[in-house]
Amino acid sequence: MTATLPVKISFSLPEGWQAAPPDEVGAPGVAFVALHPASIDGGFTANITIAGRMRNDSATMWQIADESVRRLEQAGTVEVVKKAEVGTPDIPGLTDSPGVAQNLRLHTTLHGEPLELLQSQVYLGMEDVRNPAKRAVLEFVLTAKPTQLARVIDDFKAFLRTVRPAGQDPA
Repeated sequence: MTATLPVKISFSLPEGWQAAPPDEVGAPGVAFVALHPASIDGGFTANITIAGRMRNDSATMWQIADESVRRLEQAGTVEVVKKAEVGTPDIPGLTDSPGVAQNLRLHTTLHGEPLELLQSQVYLGMEDVRNPAKRAVLEFVLTAKPTQLARVIDDFKAFLRTVRPAGQDPA
């Protein structure tokens, strides 16, 4: 079932990307999916997903990123290639707090065949101004095969720079 985001955001997709219904493309539990049809390789299309939920715990963005790794390990082998803090210069309109970006290498299967995927994940939090103990955590993920990554990684970075709280104009 398609999820909804806990906060409203706006963004622009780079040229060549198309929105797709999450349930129809096998991405239940996310609020938004964009596909890059020109990148199809062996039946896999590079994609961007957006998910989010409210959190009222004290988990850090680093711990939330680790939770993602544990979830993905249920479907195969996961290697954390790189993990770093990202801040407002990378995604200026969304949050004043640092987030976490991590790059993963996944070994899984597609239609029974082995598949290696790369993911670039960005986790950002937005505190509730009335109740700082509550916050929305948004997850932006690019998933691509190694042969697709060079074609789409700059698009993902450009996409992230357009993400804003709904109603806020880009700088």
